[in-house]
Amino acid sequence: MNRIVNILLTLVILLSSGCASSSATGSADKTVKSGGKDKVVEDLSVYRPKYETTEDAPVTRVEPTNHVNRKVAILMDTVASVNKNIKYAQGYRILAYNGSERQTVMNLRKSIARRVPEVKDYLTYQQPNFRLKVGDFFSRLEAQQVLNQVSDLIPNAQIVQDQINVK
Repeated sequence: MNRIVNILLTLVILLSSGCASSSATGSADKTVKSGGKDKVVEDLSVYRPKYETTEDAPVTRVEPTNHVNRKVAILMDTVASVNKNIKYAQGYRILAYNGSERQTVMNLRKSIARRVPEVKDYLTYQQPNFRLKVGDFFSRLEAQQVLNQVSDLIPNAQIVQDQINVK
């Protein structure tokens, strides 16, 4: 029994000595109170490399050798001019009506224009059907937001992929 107590006592001493501070220099450490607990903050400045500085040396500005700002500006202007010529893109529209009743499609067109005046509508006629599409949306999410605004007017409307006009 004594032998087991001695082994346990030895283990406790070894573990407690292993948990002791391993700092070689106690003067370089600071104890700071933070949140009611003491924290030891080490000063590591003794390990940082030190460089010699000459205060009378002139500071010279180094110009870049591969200076391409002018070339990049020209390239960006060309890309901008090409983008201005793009009139159409693939996007989404809301198919509000597809049927043969002219008066129904005209009334629906007016009510949609009152509800969301910022959205353009497109009415096409291919005999004998009228087709009313609403909006020019780049993403399906934008089209869904407008569809939610007019869903009580057109409960069976759908979002369809179409060629849209780019503003």
